[in-house]
Amino acid sequence: MSSSRKILNSLQEKILILDFGSQYTQLIARRIRELNAYCEIYPFNTSPEPDKSVKGVILSGSPFSVRDRNAPRPDLTKIKGIIPLLGICYGAQYLVHGYGGEVLPSIAREYGRANLIHIDTRDALFRNVSPGTQIWMSHGDTISRLPAGYKITGSTNDVKAGAYHIENEKTWGIQFHPEVYHTDEGMRILRNFIVDICGMSCDWTPDSFAESGIEALKVQLGNDRIILGLSGGVDSSVVAALLNKAAGKNLTCIFVDNGLLRKNEFNKVLESYRGLGLNVIGVDARLRFLDGLKGITEPEQKRKIIGKIFIDIFEEEAQKVKNVKWLGQGTIYPDVIESMSVNGPSATIKSHHNVGGLPEKMNLKVIEPLRLLFKDEVRKVGQVLGLPHFILKRHPFPGPGLAIRILGEVTTEKLEILREADDIFIEGLRKHDLYDTVWQAGATLLPVQSVGVMGDERTYENTIVLRAVNSTDGMTADWSHLPYEFLGAVSNEIINKIKGINRVVYDISSKPPATIEWE
Repeated sequence: MSSSRKILNSLQEKILILDFGSQYTQLIARRIRELNAYCEIYPFNTSPEPDKSVKGVILSGSPFSVRDRNAPRPDLTKIKGIIPLLGICYGAQYLVHGYGGEVLPSIAREYGRANLIHIDTRDALFRNVSPGTQIWMSHGDTISRLPAGYKITGSTNDVKAGAYHIENEKTWGIQFHPEVYHTDEGMRILRNFIVDICGMSCDWTPDSFAESGIEALKVQLGNDRIILGLSGGVDSSVVAALLNKAAGKNLTCIFVDNGLLRKNEFNKVLESYRGLGLNVIGVDARLRFLDGLKGITEPEQKRKIIGKIFIDIFEEEAQKVKNVKWLGQGTIYPDVIESMSVNGPSATIKSHHNVGGLPEKMNLKVIEPLRLLFKDEVRKVGQVLGLPHFILKRHPFPGPGLAIRILGEVTTEKLEILREADDIFIEGLRKHDLYDTVWQAGATLLPVQSVGVMGDERTYENTIVLRAVNSTDGMTADWSHLPYEFLGAVSNEIINKIKGINRVVYDISSKPPATIEWE
C-alpha cells in the first residue's frame, strides 16, 4: 500500500468496492464520488481488513458466472453481517450461491432495460424509489432460489428476485446495475445505501482533499527534498501545485523539451510554471530524441525509445539536485485500477507514469499525491489550488507526444507539417469557442499520399486526420460532433497554408473499438 493511501486511510471514512472484473466497476466508484463520498476499489482477493474507517462494502459485477470453476470467491467472513454490504449483479448472485441458494442460467439472457414492477418501498435501499422505475440488467444467470432469511424487495416481469435483503443483517443484493445512466433512479438507490444505511457524512470534496492532502504531505515530507518531472499536462501540473504548497523551495521540477511537443508549447508552459512560483529546470533535449527515433517506425518501439531517453535525461538532471529523497509522480486512479488484476495483485503502473528504475537507482521514495483521484477530480483540485484555466482546461496529450501522431518514421519535416496542422485545428477550436466542449483533440499525419489538384497542377501529397473526442477519463470515448462549417474551414486553412498536405479527413470512430490515438 502506498504511503499516500496509508495517510488517507487514517483520515477518511470510506466505502470499499471489491472488483470481480466488471466493466462497470470504475463507474460504481465514480457515482459514489459524485455523492461526495470517498471510496476505493480493490481486487476481490486483496481487500484490506475493514477498520473503523470502512463504512460499507460493495461487491461488483463480473464477466464470470458464479457457477464457473474459476469464478471469484471472496472471503467475506469479516464483512458479511458485520458492516453494510451491497452485492451488485455477480455480487448479488454470489451472496445467494455461496450461502445455500441457487443460481441457474437464465432462460433468455437478461440484458438491457427492464422495470421494477414490484418494490418494497419500506426497505431502506428503496426508500423514495418509484415503483415501475427503469433499471439496467446485464447478466446471463439468474437467482432461482434464495437461502433462508433472504427477503425479495424488488421484481421485474421476468426476474422475481431482482433485489433482496437478508433479514437481521445490513446486507442487500440487486441483480441490476444502479451505477449506469439507464437505471433512472440508480443514484437514489446508491445514496440510500451510502448515506442512510452506511451513515457516510459525504464530505469528500476537492476542497477537503486539497486541504487534508497538503497537511498530510507536509507531515510525510518534512524538510526532505523532492524532484518531479513535468509534462505540461493537468496531472503533473496539479501534483506540482500540491507539492509546492507542501514543500515550497524543497521541490525541484524538471521540464524536458523532447522536440515532440505542440507548436510553441515548451516556452508557453515553462513561462506559466515559473509564473506559478515553481522552481523549474527547463531542458532542451530535442536533438537527442530525434536522433534516437531515426529509422524507427514501430509504435511500441517509439514509446520505449522515448521513455528510455527521458529517463536518461531526467536522471542526469536529477543528479544535479543534491540530497533528494523523493520522486513525485502524476499517477491518477484509473492508472492504479488498470494496474490491478482480479486474478491477483499487480505492481505494474502504466509506462507513461513510470520512470523505469530511477527510484531504485537513485534510492528515492515515490510519492503520488493524486493516485486516488479520477481525472475530473484532479481538475477540481487544481481549481481549488488556483491553477490557471490555460493549464487546467488543457486537453490530455500523450506522453510520447507527436511521435505517435506521425505514423511511420519521425522526421523534422514531418514534425513541422504536423505541428502547423495541429495548431490550426486547436486554435480554430479556441477561436470558435469549441475547445472546452471537447475532451481531447489533435491532428495525426498519415503515411498516405493521394492525388490532388492545386491551381492547374496535379499534386501527390500527404493526408492529415483530425481527431476530437468526448470522454470523462479516457477509458471510453465518443467522437465529437463538430459543426461541418468549422471542419470545412479548418480543412481549407490546413491545405492552403501547409505545403505537403492536400487532403484532410475527420475520424468518426469511438473507443472502443478504436483507440483515441492512432498509435
